[in-house]
Amino acid sequence: METKIIEKQIESILFWKAEPVKISDLAKILEISVEQVNEAAAALNTSLENRGIGLLNNNNELSLITAAENGPLIEKLLKEELNKELSKAALETLSIILYKGPMKRSEIDYIRGVNSQFIIRNLMIRGLVDKEQNPNDERGFFYKASSDLLNFMGIKSVSEMPEYEKVRTDIDNFMNNNEEAKPETVNSEAIDTPETDVINQNVIDDSTETNSETDDIVGKVEINKAPENNA
Repeated sequence: METKIIEKQIESILFWKAEPVKISDLAKILEISVEQVNEAAAALNTSLENRGIGLLNNNNELSLITAAENGPLIEKLLKEELNKELSKAALETLSIILYKGPMKRSEIDYIRGVNSQFIIRNLMIRGLVDKEQNPNDERGFFYKASSDLLNFMGIKSVSEMPEYEKVRTDIDNFMNNNEEAKPETVNSEAIDTPETDVINQNVIDDSTETNSETDDIVGKVEINKAPENNA
């Protein structure tokens, strides 16, 4: 495979993942050697020079980052984002993670019927969601409610959430009964998540659309603010 083609594929994967990816994992995904990945990564790094984004290699993990000279601009935009309220889509995603987490992103996408990649990233930026390595898959991750979120909700465990066992069982049954369903046909009316008013903190707004069929989850965890993130 030509280096230029591999270069484009790596860029696409890193953009889609929106998180660091091991060079060895890229080699497996693309079915090429580590040496070919490194060669293409070097070419990508060169092609991104004098651009708004760059390529970061940290301990053999590659990720796309914003250009250092645009740091002040990104910081300004981030501060503006953090003063906005959670969108309907973000509330929906956070509710699912609270009641079902730790869980894979693919499971969140399946329940919602839409891609949740950027929403999850924004929830992590606000300190509402944590990511942990999947012990059964070194390339995968689980997402769960953060300790800061539980602290601001005034609970010690997600099991203290209203009707926790019932809602979790409903979600499990929903997923088991819809294994053959396509994401766009997912219907979560079977998931009855109780309403809670849990935090008075400002959180990030994410304009990603929600699936109209998952409206039962939206607004179940009402959040006006999120714990401050000092990172």
